[in-house]
Amino acid sequence: MVDNPIPIRLKQARKVSGITQKNLGVMIGMDENSASGRMNHYEKGRHMPDISTLKKMADALGVPLNYFFCEDDSSAELACLISKLGDEGRKKLIDQILRTKSEDDN
Repeated sequence: MVDNPIPIRLKQARKVSGITQKNLGVMIGMDENSASGRMNHYEKGRHMPDISTLKKMADALGVPLNYFFCEDDSSAELACLISKLGDEGRKKLIDQILRTKSEDDN
């Protein structure tokens, strides 16, 4: 069974952003007195944030929502890179991946 990636990704993104647990909690609307404790529980996996809280965290940390669900680092990095592409860049990337897959299948 795969460990829940949400706590791991949350902590990674928060540390990369240089934001404390308390500050992140306050940024997404938590009470200042409980923000640090609640964020600590999320990062330890004791509690799971609901999807709307997770979306607020993603926005505050500058990562896409799907980043939190990536099971490995390369998938997480790809999710972040893809989220920074515009529609045209995503279409080109999809075409390139499909071409590469087609070549690999032959």
